[in-house]
Amino acid sequence: MAANLKGHDSHGVGMVPAYVQNIGAGLLRQDAQAQVVKDNGAVMVVDGQFGFGQVVGRQAADIAMQRVREIGVVCMGVRNCHHLGRIGAYAEHCVEQGFISLHMVNVVGHEPLVSPFAGRQRRLSTNPFCCAVPHTSGHPIILDMATSAVAMGKVRVAYNAGDQVAAGALVDHEGTATTDPAVMYEPPLGALGPFGLHKGYGLAVMCELLGGALAGEWTAQPENLRSHHIVNNMFMLVLDPQAFGGLEKFQYEVNAMVDYLHSTTPAKGAQGVMLPGEPERESMAKRLVDGIPIDDKTWAGLIKAAATAGLDEKEIETLTR
Repeated sequence: MAANLKGHDSHGVGMVPAYVQNIGAGLLRQDAQAQVVKDNGAVMVVDGQFGFGQVVGRQAADIAMQRVREIGVVCMGVRNCHHLGRIGAYAEHCVEQGFISLHMVNVVGHEPLVSPFAGRQRRLSTNPFCCAVPHTSGHPIILDMATSAVAMGKVRVAYNAGDQVAAGALVDHEGTATTDPAVMYEPPLGALGPFGLHKGYGLAVMCELLGGALAGEWTAQPENLRSHHIVNNMFMLVLDPQAFGGLEKFQYEVNAMVDYLHSTTPAKGAQGVMLPGEPERESMAKRLVDGIPIDDKTWAGLIKAAATAGLDEKEIETLTR
């Protein structure tokens, strides 16, 4: 729900049907907890044991922050998590404690979705990148993005709503640009493209190698399992800025740079310059008042998932009035 409130419907309640399906298939362990499997001081590895990403991912961040309070920095591999959801949530969790964090994630367990730059076949997935920096105002700077042109969940939202996606986000089976989300669901299948052409593709590769090969020991290459699983592996770096010894100067420079960027004269037709994290805060303020929009197909999926999970028709009717 927090993802929906912040404007990221792709990672919000629309994921519930997939979670319910994976519980039934034995691919999501409801009671799994994060387990430390390697501890070398500043370098740690945590196994999520295929539990809810929102649970084991937060537990991993808590473990990392506890160590950071002792030694100043932790580099952690977090592996075998079911869908972690919006990666910005973990960055927010760390930055609320005054820590800087960096997250590089890969997505495995199912067929790839994203074509490399200048290619047409799927070879990678949406591979999120996230980084958070604290700000004394209490409004941290949080960059959270898929390395694909859009997140797959945003394509799902458009497909369910009967909408088109932005130009440059998708290619069809021949590698031709298209705005039709159906190419990701109906044969002949197309692919997501990387954002920023070769630059986004390059960052996606690094997320695959650090999040997947190093942290998770599981990449999208075809020797590894591909079923209907949703598995995230994450390379996470958490740092206490005080460890550098210049906290006041760091905070001053962050504040001054934020002010400098905000002072930019808006381009014609634009309302003003925003920093990473500000669109999410703006969306949350609006949706806390107006509510979360959900299209009919997504709503029908939620009702079906509720029935699958054991709610009878009367209970569902009571909850959805």
